[in-house]
Amino acid sequence: MTEPIEARQLRRSRSDRTLAGVCGGLAAYFEIHPAVFRVAFVVLTLLGGAGVLIYLAAAAVMPAEGRVDSFATATLRDVRDRRWPLAALALVLVGGATVLSRLTLWPGGDAWVFLLLVGALILWIVRHGVAAEDTDGAPALALEHSLRVRRRRRRLGVVLASALALLLGLAAIFTAVFDVHLRHGVDERLHVVSSMEELRDDYRLGVGSLRLDLRSLPLPEGVTRVETRVDVGSLRVIVPEGVALRVRATAQLGEIDLLGDVVDGAEVEASLDQTGDRVLALDAHVGLGGLRIVRALP
Repeated sequence: MTEPIEARQLRRSRSDRTLAGVCGGLAAYFEIHPAVFRVAFVVLTLLGGAGVLIYLAAAAVMPAEGRVDSFATATLRDVRDRRWPLAALALVLVGGATVLSRLTLWPGGDAWVFLLLVGALILWIVRHGVAAEDTDGAPALALEHSLRVRRRRRRLGVVLASALALLLGLAAIFTAVFDVHLRHGVDERLHVVSSMEELRDDYRLGVGSLRLDLRSLPLPEGVTRVETRVDVGSLRVIVPEGVALRVRATAQLGEIDLLGDVVDGAEVEASLDQTGDRVLALDAHVGLGGLRIVRALP
């Protein structure tokens, strides 16, 4: 004889809920701890704002525990009697789809490194934070002190892991906002270029200080293009004397000093367009920090 397999139903939870019970319902359906879904919604909200819209959409299409119809299905079922709610639901869906098309669902930079660490810490917290002590067959007096010490250590570990997960989450948000690429390096670099053979097309640095010295570079006739970028830190470029400059300098948050003209703030930009036989086309960017472009003294 075989027992019938009970089909699981996706429902918003009544007992395990913070807002609408979406995470609790997803956790019960997929047999995963609800903290995983809650963190995922929070991260999506902080990185691009999509978490809020996805949560609202799930709350609209998932029926509550103990009910058959969700808000969306109830509205569609009663369309003959109530057409205004159907029109309102259609407008909400169109507006939500429009907003989602303009949001960034995938974090920029190397935020995925921190997100992986946060996920690993959350799984560790879920496993050790809710683990039960096995005391079957053991003397209560002999194990009382040991269990107490284990609980204290476990609580301390959960607190420290939670604090570390929070810091890593903030680092992931910072990395995504300023598009920080740690693989480009965390360092203080000085590049002195004196020939065209040594000149590279681009110079990049993740975090730190980058100085590009082109004062001794003999530029040929025509346009020479160079791209420089520092995600977080300072960038300084020394350009040769007697060459025309075609500069586009941008800073997401910080200060730009372009040959003495200084601008600062958020999403600032400075440009220069000179003409001549020898032109240096420089594209310089700083995510968070300072950008300075100076001309070499004669």
